[in-house]
Amino acid sequence: MMLNVRWHGHSCFELTDDMTVVTDPHDGSSIGIQPPGVRADVVLVSHDHYDHNKVKAVQKDTTTVVRDGDKMVQDVQISSYRAHHDREEGAKRGAITIYRFVMDDIIFCHLGDLGHVIDGELAEDIGYVDVLFVPVGGVFTIDGEEALEVCNIINPSVVIPMHYKVGGLSLPIERIDAFLDAARPRYAIRHVANEIEVEKSDLPSEPEIWVFTL
Repeated sequence: MMLNVRWHGHSCFELTDDMTVVTDPHDGSSIGIQPPGVRADVVLVSHDHYDHNKVKAVQKDTTTVVRDGDKMVQDVQISSYRAHHDREEGAKRGAITIYRFVMDDIIFCHLGDLGHVIDGELAEDIGYVDVLFVPVGGVFTIDGEEALEVCNIINPSVVIPMHYKVGGLSLPIERIDAFLDAARPRYAIRHVANEIEVEKSDLPSEPEIWVFTL
């Protein structure tokens, strides 16, 4: 079975093969966009802010909810790493959890609401990444230029930007443009609509940015 990656807006992604992992679910109405409309086997919550922790929006009776720690859920290996929601070591907005997880031999990393450029030690702890989900909208997270710096440190095959302004979104964050403008000299930009099917052998040999739309 191919692995399907679908964006539900903001930091919420649905990854499905024979099971479904959802990252940072929102309920739609609280932030002005459509709700996810999916039921997850595993939910990864990076931090307890209302636009990232609406587990009930995607939960079923058998859902495993992960908020930190390292876990193995069926065939999905999940590792977590502590980081901060701001540049003041969490003094303003607290801590977040970064997740590294493996599905169908593809290594994903979801940076949640990362608010600072990571250091080499954290990057080394995270290790190799195939696909990186990175916030780019600034204000509450790193901005486009900082996001590019993080991408260059982690050096994934594919970068998927998230947590930026789209039509209807009620949060005062920036659009994706500044990130793409900064990234273009190094990264090829690929527009993949709302979802994409991918397998390990499909991953590009040269780094790409995959831009999703709702």
